[in-house]
Amino acid sequence: QVQLVESGGGLVQAGGSLRLSCAASGRTFSGYTMAWFRQAPGKEREFVGYIAWSVGITGYSDSVKGRFTICRDKARNTVNLQMNSLQPEDTAVYYCAADRHGSWSSSMERYDYWGQGTQVTVSS
Repeated sequence: QVQLVESGGGLVQAGGSLRLSCAASGRTFSGYTMAWFRQAPGKEREFVGYIAWSVGITGYSDSVKGRFTICRDKARNTVNLQMNSLQPEDTAVYYCAADRHGSWSSSMERYDYWGQGTQVTVSS
């Protein structure tokens, strides 16, 4: 059974950085797409970025492109989200997700497994 556990959230000032991690377990993730989504209070969950586990190809939303970077550590089965130049509008619960079909998608419906989320709060 696939499990995804996020960590690394917290409170940071605007302009600062945070690094989130997603520990993935339960199987090998070859062929999977791993992604980060976020949900701010009162808003719908939105795509942040993805990484193709096997080949390392990444994709990002326009709102985070150039500031956020996703990487994976195959040896540790983790997916990391490095967030730089954080702004108050980045405040949200951040979720890790896994797509077993490897579709490189920004659509929530493509993702089969989800973590519980980790809170990121950016103060102005």
